[in-house]
Amino acid sequence: MAKYVNVDEWSIIEENLHLNENKIYESLMSIGNGHMGMRGNFEEDFSGSTLQGTYIAGVYYPDKTRVGWWKNGYPEYFAKVLNSTNFIGISVKLNGEVVDLAKAKINNFKRILNMREGYLLRTFTLTDCEGRETNFEVKRFFSMAEKELAAISYSIEPVNHTAEVEFTPYLDGDVMNEDSNYDEKFWSEVDKFAENGLFHLTQKTKKTEFVVTCASKYALFNDGNKVEVNPEVIVKPQYTANKITFKCEKGSKATLYKYIAVTSNRYFEENQLVSKAVELVEKAYLDGYDKLFRAHSEKWAHIWKESDIVISGDPSAQQGIRFNIFHMNCTYTGDDPRLNIGPKGFTGEKYGGSTYWDTEAYCIPFYLSTSDQSIARNLLIYRYNHLEKAKENARKLGLKGALYPMVTMNGEECHNEWEITFEEIHRNAAISYAIYNYVNYTGDESYLQEYGFDVLVETSRFWVSRCNYNPKKDVYMILGVTGPNEYENNVNNNWYTNTMAAWNIEYTLQVAELLKDKYANRYNELVKKLQITEEEMAQWADVVKKMYKPEDKELGIFLQQDGYMDKEQMLVKDLPKEDLPLNQKWSWDRILRSCFIKQADVLQGLYFLNDRFDLETKKKNFDFYEPRTVHESSLSPCIYSIIAAEIGYEEKAYELYLRTARLDLDNYNNDSDDGLHITSMAGTWMSIVHGFGGLRVVNGTLSLKPFIPKAWEQYSFKIVFRDHLLKVTVKQNETIIEHQEGSDFELKINDKVYALAKGSTINI
Repeated sequence: MAKYVNVDEWSIIEENLHLNENKIYESLMSIGNGHMGMRGNFEEDFSGSTLQGTYIAGVYYPDKTRVGWWKNGYPEYFAKVLNSTNFIGISVKLNGEVVDLAKAKINNFKRILNMREGYLLRTFTLTDCEGRETNFEVKRFFSMAEKELAAISYSIEPVNHTAEVEFTPYLDGDVMNEDSNYDEKFWSEVDKFAENGLFHLTQKTKKTEFVVTCASKYALFNDGNKVEVNPEVIVKPQYTANKITFKCEKGSKATLYKYIAVTSNRYFEENQLVSKAVELVEKAYLDGYDKLFRAHSEKWAHIWKESDIVISGDPSAQQGIRFNIFHMNCTYTGDDPRLNIGPKGFTGEKYGGSTYWDTEAYCIPFYLSTSDQSIARNLLIYRYNHLEKAKENARKLGLKGALYPMVTMNGEECHNEWEITFEEIHRNAAISYAIYNYVNYTGDESYLQEYGFDVLVETSRFWVSRCNYNPKKDVYMILGVTGPNEYENNVNNNWYTNTMAAWNIEYTLQVAELLKDKYANRYNELVKKLQITEEEMAQWADVVKKMYKPEDKELGIFLQQDGYMDKEQMLVKDLPKEDLPLNQKWSWDRILRSCFIKQADVLQGLYFLNDRFDLETKKKNFDFYEPRTVHESSLSPCIYSIIAAEIGYEEKAYELYLRTARLDLDNYNNDSDDGLHITSMAGTWMSIVHGFGGLRVVNGTLSLKPFIPKAWEQYSFKIVFRDHLLKVTVKQNETIIEHQEGSDFELKINDKVYALAKGSTINI
């Protein structure tokens, strides 16, 4: 496995400039603040391989679907997050030569992502054809304290010469997406302005009419002293800038501070965008870079206080988990229920930046345990707000209830592969499971009354209409689906899909009983609103009772789907190494006919419905399916790691943890160049807390069953649970629980109940 970065517990460090792999490093060095983010692109001009990416949360475009053969029910567009105005740009000339790192002679290059304080730093020395050396230091951050702000410190220091310098800080809106279906540009200019020291640019997306204003102000300092400048003001189509020329003496240090404010009509009235952006950037300019950075780093200190995982004795594992936690917090902060989490976050274009079932299956647990419960609640409200669209999606397929989209920005389905759009319907159950998970973890039954029951009822209606009854066998079946294992399409009776569908309906019935018993008036209102009848609920109960779930009793396993054992049974270890990854080496036909599994499928169900299966059942299914799983989905290793930990396969759990923790850092699947795997990063956290820590919530009681990998001296993690903040430290011979915030309460450790007094510590 290639090693792309130095092992450092708090930083991601690229030593030397890797021009042929620059896109991978751009992904790794991405930063964001939940409101906006960007890849690790260079500020100065760069003619080498690059994926320019600046993204504003919630701003998307419905790119017309491009398929070879149209089928009824296909979505008309594929929604994608847009590459927005390049607002970090600073063109640089030294002694009349453009600084372009793809062409210049560069020494001592370092690109460093500091995860503790949330900034990107570059340092390098440029030597020109006359032997003149100049040191560069470039540092930027996206403020976690004020979400509309970003700031850059760009410094040069001539080592052995006096330099004629030209800085051109600019805003460039003439951008496009690499993944545009028709090479279309998605932005139109609305307004632009430039004067001495201040410039701004306003653009509008075509079709969706999102309006975004970027405003920038700058200051030039020489050896710490402010320099008054008389710039050339530049205004071109979709471009505004100031050009500054000055002389920098040998040994002096010139620093350009560039401040950026970004506003959009998602948060401000359109006629206020420019004035608000200018107001914000003027204030940032007056506050200065250092003050802005202190406020930003203090926010990161608070984030790490509540969500850090500390590993002793394994720096590689430590770096991996912090990298994952860092990017989860860069991507989503939970203050806007209209936003969700794209699989690539702010790090690339792939998957369109849209919402998948990944949010409910993988991300909810992370935010439940590391943040205020309102953060996870907002993720659920996002789906509630799309319920009517989900009902439309079901009607388009001739079905009842609600079918949540596989891929969406606004509730409409926008994925254009039939085997996903029409068949990967298991996503419905993940959304219902997230409701269960949230209520089970937080105890917040008010969510069921306000939002949750509506979603549960409509998803249950969908499942009942999607099932077909087989009178000969007296069972309900679900035919023609794709399970989580996308290396199988159009199969009948995928065990995971059938099992989770029945669970979805069963949980709806349980919630109905809960509401009827405890909140009778609200229950009656909901029954009337949703037009639920006793006959309908009786049918639901019948489906739950008679759902067909394929299994092989001789092997003692659940069958992934009907006919799975008809395939030639091979193990991954017997494949030639040159055949992997299959999705890049084999034809799709060959993959579909093979027994090989892309990601956790049966095992995904065993993880979700953990308390329904004994250890022997989990062990038999793990022993059968893991050797057949190629883990070519980023979402796969974490689930297998959690189950491996539970059944006592500690070395296997650790091996799979390392794979998920360093998936992007080590580019395991050879696909980190187009962005990071953000949603699988939540799975990395799950591997430690749910896997090694054994965290579960059973009947409202927090339960832990910790073990420690042999390679580690100790590890600790923090969890927020119902207004309590706990620090759990696991050593080779003891577990320590520190109660850092909250009142007295009880928890289970290794099935034994312990009373934990406020502010106390227990050693086990």
